[in-house]
Amino acid sequence: MNSRRYSYGPWHDGPDPLAPPFDLRAALDEIGGDVMAGVSPRAALRELLRRGFADTAGLDELARKVWQRRRDIQRGHRLDGTLQEVRELLDRAVAAERAALFPDPDDAARFAEARLDALPSSTAAAVAELADYPWRSETAARDYERIKELLGAELMDSRFEGMRQALRNTSSTDAERIGEMLRALNDLLLAHLRGEDTRERFSDFMRAYGDYFPERPRNTDELIDVLAKRSAAAQRAMNSMTEEQRGELGGLMNQAFGDPRLAEQIATLDANLRALRPGEDWQSAGRFDGSDPLGFGAGTQALVDLGQLEELAEQLAQSYPGARLEDIDLDALANQIGDESRVDAQRLARLERELRGQGIFEQTTDGSLRLSPKALRRLGETALRDVHAGMDTRLGEREAHRAGAAGEPTGASRAWRFGDTEPWDTSRTVRNAILRGTAAGQRAVRLDVSDVEVMETEQRSRAAVALCVDTSWSMVAEDRWLPMKRTALALHQLISTRYRNDALQLITFGRHASVVDIGELTALDGTWEQGTNLHHALLLAGRHLRRHSDAQPVVLVVTDGEPTAHLEADGEAVFSYPPLPETVARTLGEVDRLTRLDTTITLFMLGEDERLAAFVDQLARRNGGRVIAPDPEGLSAAVVGDYLSTRRR
Repeated sequence: MNSRRYSYGPWHDGPDPLAPPFDLRAALDEIGGDVMAGVSPRAALRELLRRGFADTAGLDELARKVWQRRRDIQRGHRLDGTLQEVRELLDRAVAAERAALFPDPDDAARFAEARLDALPSSTAAAVAELADYPWRSETAARDYERIKELLGAELMDSRFEGMRQALRNTSSTDAERIGEMLRALNDLLLAHLRGEDTRERFSDFMRAYGDYFPERPRNTDELIDVLAKRSAAAQRAMNSMTEEQRGELGGLMNQAFGDPRLAEQIATLDANLRALRPGEDWQSAGRFDGSDPLGFGAGTQALVDLGQLEELAEQLAQSYPGARLEDIDLDALANQIGDESRVDAQRLARLERELRGQGIFEQTTDGSLRLSPKALRRLGETALRDVHAGMDTRLGEREAHRAGAAGEPTGASRAWRFGDTEPWDTSRTVRNAILRGTAAGQRAVRLDVSDVEVMETEQRSRAAVALCVDTSWSMVAEDRWLPMKRTALALHQLISTRYRNDALQLITFGRHASVVDIGELTALDGTWEQGTNLHHALLLAGRHLRRHSDAQPVVLVVTDGEPTAHLEADGEAVFSYPPLPETVARTLGEVDRLTRLDTTITLFMLGEDERLAAFVDQLARRNGGRVIAPDPEGLSAAVVGDYLSTRRR
């Protein structure tokens, strides 16, 4: 057979298939914390994206930078730069001309001086008045030509992006080509406005004048979109000026390149674009109150930037129906507030995709989101890890090591010791013999007593665990809501991963008690509900224990208040504060029934209520149970530790 040849190189077809999965642990912990605080999963996701994570700026920070950029533009500039520059050039030209006329004694020089003296105060009118003036000073003539070139560049730059740079040192031939481009452009737009097929005409136009359009539009509609945005921004720039400034600038633009026909073509272009894109903002005005003067072209760009910033602010707010992070214009974002913002927005979008794609959320039948079992496991791992860090003992410590096959294998092995009767771990024993023989140069495999390893076993007892947690309003008001949920998550994770034979039931009790799964408890909202119905909770716990009569009974109660409600025979809850004697009697009666099942109740008392302390002492004496008074942050470690110690006993 011919040997096959393989070549290796970088992967180009989509995402790297060998790349590690996106790490969602920190993000999920934050979302889980918000959900346990009563926030919906959808709102928690939205809040995380607004806040950001790790070293990634959130939507709020990006929006802040966008609005800061907007304020900088408006507060740092004003729009009279062209008027100011033209006035300076005009004054310099007139001064140079006067200096050239002063030594000349003839009447023509005096007549020219009189003409200069009679120039109108209006800059636009003065420039128009001097259109046919025979300059004697070459310096003055150059300055006046610079005025016309400046006006032409500003006029074109206000309608075509980047045109000012292309029009440096413009010759008369260049100005004539610009006029031809404008006439061809208006013809193209009019044809499109009439509904004609302009594809061929567009191609011809771009071949002839494509160098004026760095955006490289692909069809007539894209060309119109590009031009309409800038034309509308130019109109908004005019709207932002005073009436006097608008009049001056409008008059000056007739002198662009010394050819009034260019201004006429621009006016026609604006009219065509307004008819084609009436939805653009042609009416509003910006407020500029800074000290840095901007020319008309730069001012138009400032209005373009302001419009782009407002669009970005709306995209970052994500407040419109169907909003997605993919809606954010990354190029515009990078252009306005820096390339790092593009990276942040991409990371946020990827985080949202990964949270949905990796099954962190599930959609319910009513369209809302909830945390998936995978997410709950992750939150449980975090809660259990935090508990482990706060405990002195090792979580999952084996209850009892037993010899022989009666115990369950743990998966670990150890060297055989005299007196051990555990079964051999055959594969590891043979491996040890092979490794020892190979090191000694032996070809045959011979077992030695030092090679023998035995399987570790442990005798496990099965437990039926009822965790009863208080969900009355005081738990929320006293900031005990989150510690309670973390406790349930940690215990659920421990039992579901390390003590799978144990039967755990989660019971919540407020005015009524109910059995919930870990997902329901995690997403449970705090409600204004008076009543601590421990009687109902212990009743449900007793049913759970009787269903698992072969298991060791464990009842753990977390509460911050004495019983103030009990359940009647018809299922109605009776609430009273101070508690009714009947409430206390029924609760203690249920305690007695659990005691007869050989159940030891551990009650975790939160807070320092004297009436609660008196009640739990009474309960502990009747049941022979324990009372533990942890602070909220130590609740998880106290509950998990008590569960482990109960199983060991």
